[in-house]
Amino acid sequence: MKLICNKQSLYEALINVSKAVADKSTIPALEGIKLSLEDSTLWLTGYDLEIGIMTSLPVISNDSGELIINSRLFSEIIKKMPTDEIEIDIAENLAVTIIGGVTEYTISAVSAIEYPVIPEFVDENTVTVSQSVLKSMINQTIFAVSQNDTKPILKGELCEIIDNNFNMVAIDGFRLAVRTEAIKNDKNFKFVVPSKTLNEVSKLLKDDDELMCDLRVSKKHIVFDFNGYTVFTRLLEGEFHNYRGSIPNNSVTEVIIEKRELINCLERASLLINERIKSPVRCIFDGGALKISCQTSIGKIFDEISADISGPKIEIGFNCKYLLDPLKAISDDKIKLLMNGGNLPMKIVPINNNEYTYLVLPVRLKAE
Repeated sequence: MKLICNKQSLYEALINVSKAVADKSTIPALEGIKLSLEDSTLWLTGYDLEIGIMTSLPVISNDSGELIINSRLFSEIIKKMPTDEIEIDIAENLAVTIIGGVTEYTISAVSAIEYPVIPEFVDENTVTVSQSVLKSMINQTIFAVSQNDTKPILKGELCEIIDNNFNMVAIDGFRLAVRTEAIKNDKNFKFVVPSKTLNEVSKLLKDDDELMCDLRVSKKHIVFDFNGYTVFTRLLEGEFHNYRGSIPNNSVTEVIIEKRELINCLERASLLINERIKSPVRCIFDGGALKISCQTSIGKIFDEISADISGPKIEIGFNCKYLLDPLKAISDDKIKLLMNGGNLPMKIVPINNNEYTYLVLPVRLKAE
């Protein structure tokens, strides 16, 4: 079995497909990439039994066959080959010879019989979204996904197609992120996608409004089709949190503030906080200013920035990172902070649209 292909195209495909290859597994085949040659098309598949990524590239060949090759070694060999054109020759004993100019490697492969069967997908519902929009939706919510195994369903994101809106929701018990996009779809349905899969999909999506991504959903699986890649995963099962009941409709104190100024202020405070030394930032909204203070064993800080505040004075404490995450995700220059007292969640929304909602629980403050 022989083929000739472009080095850069092969290397790019290997790197992307390798994201679904298991680092360590009791099934050695899962640590490799499956190569399937069908005449002038070479298919590459990575699958760790949780997430799978497939793609293809054109090659020069009249042969066909399948094998499994070590992902890391094969990728590194292709990366370091000195020529733009690569020739690959697979012998009957699965010895793989890789040639680029005068450079020649020979490594061993494994029979494709060892590779697990790819699930069969029966589409029940389909959603088509612009790649740039889907990328934005994932990146504006993924940081709020739970890392706790207590409620496995919260380790994914709820995707709702309802009344011609596409909602993506992430919640971890301390904060909630909701991103909404208007779409055209006649059906209402919902499903929960593992955050690991969404992370990998986001990395592959392009920031281009003209390029689309098809989401094909069945009872147990979802398939993302875009840019010549197919990403598939098993959906999470269970009842997702009823997030709508958590979002307040009204507020007593409303604050409009410059996003970049608030980010800079919180980042200054974060210098005194780390994984081992934690302390909330104390926020006082009063008199046209936001006053922020924080004290840890490292030191203490007091800072102040101007803000447009309407409503009664509020003193409230937050995890610094939980405040920074949504600010970095919102594109608007100004944001709105909505509160109902120092012991209730704060709602963060953009000024110019209602596509994004972030809710964060306060931290109890010690008396100064």
